[in-house]
Amino acid sequence: MAGKIKRMSQVKQLLLLYKQGKAKKTIARALGMSKNTVKTYLYKIDGGKFSIDELLKMEDPKLEATLFSGNPSFKDERYEHLKNQLDYYTSELNKTGVTRGLLWREYQQTTTNAYSYTQFCHHLNQHNKSRKPSLNLDHKAGEKLFVDFAGKTLSYIDRETGNRIECQVFVACLPYSDYGFAMAVPSQKMEDFIHAMVCCLNFFGGAPKTIVPDNLKSAIVKANNYEPTINQALDDLAVHYKTTVTPTRPAKPKDKALVENQVKLIYIRAYAPLRNRKFFDLASLNEAIMEQVKLHNQTRMQQKNYCREEKFLADEKTRLTALPEKSFEIKYYKTLKANTNNHVYITADKHYYSVPYVYIGQKVAVIYTRSLVKIYNKKGDVIAVHARSKIPGRYSTQSDHLCSQHQHYISRSPEYYLEKAKRMNPTLYRLIDLVFKQDRYPEQLYKTCDGLLSLSRKTDPELFRHACETAISFEKYSYMFIKNIIEKNPYQYTEKEEISKPLPTHKNTRGADYYE
Repeated sequence: MAGKIKRMSQVKQLLLLYKQGKAKKTIARALGMSKNTVKTYLYKIDGGKFSIDELLKMEDPKLEATLFSGNPSFKDERYEHLKNQLDYYTSELNKTGVTRGLLWREYQQTTTNAYSYTQFCHHLNQHNKSRKPSLNLDHKAGEKLFVDFAGKTLSYIDRETGNRIECQVFVACLPYSDYGFAMAVPSQKMEDFIHAMVCCLNFFGGAPKTIVPDNLKSAIVKANNYEPTINQALDDLAVHYKTTVTPTRPAKPKDKALVENQVKLIYIRAYAPLRNRKFFDLASLNEAIMEQVKLHNQTRMQQKNYCREEKFLADEKTRLTALPEKSFEIKYYKTLKANTNNHVYITADKHYYSVPYVYIGQKVAVIYTRSLVKIYNKKGDVIAVHARSKIPGRYSTQSDHLCSQHQHYISRSPEYYLEKAKRMNPTLYRLIDLVFKQDRYPEQLYKTCDGLLSLSRKTDPELFRHACETAISFEKYSYMFIKNIIEKNPYQYTEKEEISKPLPTHKNTRGADYYE
């Protein structure tokens, strides 16, 4: 009888045979059970309050409850003495330095007929369980999604270095159907966690009413039983997918028993089959994981005539909230000061983004995603929108953000300088045209042109024309060369040879023969 309880239909067969006067050995042979089992059942019947006829008329659940209502757990006087002290012992365990061994020794001093240490601990544990019964959750379709990271990692081999790259494994399940999902990500950092969440919701094809993460740092900033502080990125994701976030309580493993069980199943059905395979990038590793996850979801569940995928498709998928057309992107939040050049600098990109010049010196709120940068004033109005750029040291500038002086500055081009030079004098036009024909980036030459235009305004026109012609004849188009000509008696340079004067000769001069 210590084994599994027999079906009540078999027990009724036993009662009928016994009522007919059959021997215990005959009953055992007829019903395929041991003689001792028959004896035990008959002992229960003989010592009970009901006759065989009354028992035969009972429904199966009633009959089982009657025969197996349970005996008093502890009949002896020792338990009667102990049970009145269990509350005291339980409260004492919460005190610093108090152990079960200490309490058991104190308990022994209160009676001459004490339990052994093992039995004492058993009763103490049973008392604790009765005070804190397990939470029996009746999950509803589409209501919750449990998420967590597996404790063990998977890896792939870097093709270039040959190093093994360890990856964290994100695991999720819908508790109603136990439909699971898993994928490998580089780390448990917030960006990787959010990426895994987006992939997970896309895999399910919808969002549940609430997401239940464990208290991992990438999801929960500060754990608390009642009001945990949720990572803002996860909050943004929940708003985007029209769901909520309900973290599990800290140090309450029963709150997340299903996802913990899902992790164990992933170990068996994904980790184990992949243990001897080698992967050379994260994508191929995730492809293999997904193959195993699909097999897991399509495997018949124990004691059920359906698999997880069938249960999910039949009852749960239609209960999920439809996904928005655009996938979620992480939002990053910054408060920055607009510089005197009316740009804000985002350190992550090492890039400058313009704001209207009226906000120079003011603090602005910047919210940026993987693809977009939005800038807000103190009133919460959008004052600038830019495509995000990760080119370091460069500027993303909208001309209407600049004052007139700055607009003129960014509107420069080779055509702009050529047009200005043409209006001033033909020689300057020829010189600037030759400046831009050099094999250099145009923007590097703008300052040279600015300098030449400045010289033309400050210098006598005839002198400046002569300096430009001299520079052209010597193919020297730099600002400093022309400035030196103007400042140092320009009319002495009439031929190229005069510019390139030979070195003076003296006794220390070495001729070509010296190097032969």
